[in-house]
Amino acid sequence: MDVQTIQKLIDRYISLSFQVHKKAENLIKSQLGNELTNDQHYVLRYIYQAGECTSTELAEVFEVNKSAITAIINRMTDRGLIKRTRDENDRRVVYLTLTEEGKGLYQKAQENIHQLVESIITQFDEAEITQFIHTYEKLAQVLENKKNEELEE
Repeated sequence: MDVQTIQKLIDRYISLSFQVHKKAENLIKSQLGNELTNDQHYVLRYIYQAGECTSTELAEVFEVNKSAITAIINRMTDRGLIKRTRDENDRRVVYLTLTEEGKGLYQKAQENIHQLVESIITQFDEAEITQFIHTYEKLAQVLENKKNEELEE
């Protein structure tokens, strides 16, 4: 590819990436209402799927500072959505689990988000959405590889 073609593709990618990310985040936020922020939803989702985890694990998964996760966890604990439990063998380790209220709120949010995503993906035929997801998974892997390369440098 020539330089001009590459530049046009880069510009299109950056513009589309911004548009899709912002619009998707806003649509998800509209489904969550005032109950949760998007970040809180992602934390609930992770803990729901993992069963339990630590704040260090969350910080690594979401690629943020531990202090950012601690602030989110504190707010969610204060609201009764997350429970902290100290490891009996190592008191420095604190496990995070969802309370019944946290599980219920997560499930309600998931139903709303499922309906939103279904309304979007049903506008594509099966081959298109399958190819899109395959390409998106490939992009995720390329980005992960790039991150690992930078860490090795």
